[in-house]
Amino acid sequence: MKLAIISDTHRKFPLAKEMIDLLCQEGAEYIIHAGDICEYDTIEYIKNTNLPYVAVYGNNDAAMVQYHNDFNLHKEPYYFKIKDIKFKLMHLPYYLTPDSDVVIFGHTHTFYVEQKNNTLFLNPGEICAREKPLSEGVLLEVTPSEFVVKYFAKEIQTGKISIKEYRFER
Repeated sequence: MKLAIISDTHRKFPLAKEMIDLLCQEGAEYIIHAGDICEYDTIEYIKNTNLPYVAVYGNNDAAMVQYHNDFNLHKEPYYFKIKDIKFKLMHLPYYLTPDSDVVIFGHTHTFYVEQKNNTLFLNPGEICAREKPLSEGVLLEVTPSEFVVKYFAKEIQTGKISIKEYRFER
């Protein structure tokens, strides 16, 4: 199972579209957005991929509330399950407790991955390239024995994409 994980798209739909397309080309079967969506075009594009998706509100998503019934948007922390994997999804990193198999958060605009007490903690970084000249996203592959995290970073000026891979036992 492969999951596209993104966050902090803010008002950068073209960058969001590029990263979503890249992660879908890499085989994503689900899309998870960890908040600060900020614009209708982004959540509509995610929905129109026809992949199962889920998103939480970020601290800059007040305008998105009007679309609550049109999209799979939730308050944080949001707990859900895909197959046998329990997830906790949030924007603000306030609920970083190991009470799920995978804890996903955003807000810091910084990629982070670490496994503690059999829980994978993951922040995909920022798509919007606000804090650094990179647009970032993650493809999480869940196998019966491990979590494989592929971190994608696209340099805004050159368009060069670098990929780093991290592996953790399940």
